[in-house]
Amino acid sequence: MNALTNLFNDVPGELPTELVETLLAARELRIERIVSRGHASPPGFWYNQPDHEWVLVVQGAAWLRFDDEPQPVEMKPGDCLSIPAHRRHRVDWTDPAQPTIWLAVRYRDPPAAS
Repeated sequence: MNALTNLFNDVPGELPTELVETLLAARELRIERIVSRGHASPPGFWYNQPDHEWVLVVQGAAWLRFDDEPQPVEMKPGDCLSIPAHRRHRVDWTDPAQPTIWLAVRYRDPPAAS
């Protein structure tokens, strides 16, 4: 039996660090809820992930910066984008006045057929 969940439930009022929860995991797929409140990547830090990532801002606001682009991408509720594996990126800013709730889908290319 599947348990009903809601992305808006159980959002802590105080978040010393960003909250990352796995909602579903399979062989080549992981779906996460991420909650940020004023969190950003440390100075000089860049994500360089082995998985592709599709992210959606459900609530709040954020700025993502890519190593190969001069300006950050401003994201608001409903905005989504796909980040290919190994594309260097960072979170420059999330709204400190409210939780920013992300839905992140991480996946890998299927193994090559032999």
